[in-house]
Amino acid sequence: MPSTPPCVQPGSFLTLHYRLSGPGGDIINTFDDKPATLSLGTGELSPAVEQRLLGLPEGTRASFDIPAGEAFGPRNPQMRQWVARSLLNRIGDPDEQYSVGDVVQFPTPDGLGSYAGAVCQVGGGEHGDSVLFDFNHPLAGQPVSFEVHVIGVL
Repeated sequence: MPSTPPCVQPGSFLTLHYRLSGPGGDIINTFDDKPATLSLGTGELSPAVEQRLLGLPEGTRASFDIPAGEAFGPRNPQMRQWVARSLLNRIGDPDEQYSVGDVVQFPTPDGLGSYAGAVCQVGGGEHGDSVLFDFNHPLAGQPVSFEVHVIGVL
């Protein structure tokens, strides 16, 4: 009698290929590279994405359309902040030239991790020698397409 494949459960360790894309195209796509390995519930995927994986049997290929704002929350205008060039010089390369669209990694206050900000504007007006960063997730407030191939479930 054939055994049923294991299904994704809370806390499962997964090997999978996945693609997250928004209106502007792919943000993450592992299908052309090595599969990802991750544990559910550790924050590697958003709760809305994890919810759609629950109950999927090993070997499943599926696609989901996630409504705007559900996968990564709404866009928060307070997550757009001006950062002084003096601070950027301290945490990075003082000769760095910033352009709109660049993504810059910032260290967390404890120095153990990092977070990203996208350059929206460089200097100008009252902000002279500062750079405006958007620290929202690139897909915040956007509809998201999620495609997955569950390769292994432990």
